[in-house]
Amino acid sequence: MIMENLKLKRIANEVRKGIITGTFHAKAGHPGGSLSSADIITYLYFEEMNIDPKNPDMPDRDRFVLSKGHAAPALYAAMAHRGYFDPEELKTLRHLGSRLQGHPSMRNLPGVDMSTGSLGQGFSAAVGMALAGKIDHKDYRVYTLLGDGECQEGQIYEAAMFASAKKLDNLTVILDNNNLQIDGKISDVNNPYPLDSKFEAFGFHVITIDGHDFDAIRAAFAEAKTVKEKPTLILARTLKGKGVSYMEDSAEWHGKAPGEELYQVAMNDLEEIGKTL
Repeated sequence: MIMENLKLKRIANEVRKGIITGTFHAKAGHPGGSLSSADIITYLYFEEMNIDPKNPDMPDRDRFVLSKGHAAPALYAAMAHRGYFDPEELKTLRHLGSRLQGHPSMRNLPGVDMSTGSLGQGFSAAVGMALAGKIDHKDYRVYTLLGDGECQEGQIYEAAMFASAKKLDNLTVILDNNNLQIDGKISDVNNPYPLDSKFEAFGFHVITIDGHDFDAIRAAFAEAKTVKEKPTLILARTLKGKGVSYMEDSAEWHGKAPGEELYQVAMNDLEEIGKTL
């Protein structure tokens, strides 16, 4: 597992470079929450999910819904390095006519399972996919990534209640708990804590992990597959802006892109991390 983890860390570092590259060339975007979720998304696309970049509409593939759709730069970077498209295309993020819009669009980019961006709605779509899998007697699993600020949306809890009521044990929800949203700490803006006991009250099996520890990530997804007759929430404690010195734990970098000088600093930070892997 050590070499496997090392490989995943290297890929995640390249995903982070892709996030910075995309947002820099777009002169816009959401790097902070993309960087915090990079390890989780890397694990999903490179180890966990049954997917085929050459056949993105494969009927029995696992599904992924990025409910926190503003973290699209992380999704795109992972997809590019997984082989869905050339990583050079990351430089077209948010450009007019690009397939890589500011929020994922299933109409534009093969491999995107759901268009998202309106917070709370992606979770509901994932619940619908999981229910469809049950009705159709399919074995695919459905994964969705939420933001902690997103958990201030009432629709999150409607979806959670429905998922539990329908015993959707083929659904795994990952919560990127970096504790920051665009206006500051989530506990200061509109406190949704305690998130673990809230989801437990809605009937979820809850696993709390360090969202940057691949051993913990692997164990959590393995545990989720053993849970029967209830959905699973993986509450991942993460660091906003992970890997870029001046972005770490800073709400300032929730929704803005680095200029030329800070782009170089960010890429240098990630290059230095890469040298240690």
